[in-house]
Amino acid sequence: MQVQDSKAYDDINITPMLDLAYVLLVIFILMTTASVQGVKVNLPKASPAPSLAKAKTKAITINNEGKIFLDTVPVTLTELEQRLGQLKAQTPDLPIVIKGDSLTQYQGVMDVLDILGKVGLTQVGLATKPRG
Repeated sequence: MQVQDSKAYDDINITPMLDLAYVLLVIFILMTTASVQGVKVNLPKASPAPSLAKAKTKAITINNEGKIFLDTVPVTLTELEQRLGQLKAQTPDLPIVIKGDSLTQYQGVMDVLDILGKVGLTQVGLATKPRG
């Protein structure tokens, strides 16, 4: 017993195509939101105040071996504290620029920042090199 249906297909079943479209839509939404990386933060804006580079500044340099230099003179941490105390007495708002080598230990920079806090110097800048 064979049942023969002589009726031709009048319509196309689009359910599998809709399933595929929905799956592709979900994958697209997930991938576009997953590609946004990082944490959203409100970045500070630069002030129109004059740069520390224009004023008479003192540079503290920390090389990759951890040696500390005040301008170009090598100093220890205690000598640095004494000299900065003398400079602070002469110029209370003395600007300081810290130049740390990219391979230096972070502890060396923190030691220098600690001394600047003890002495009371508040105008401190960290020298960087622009990318590119």
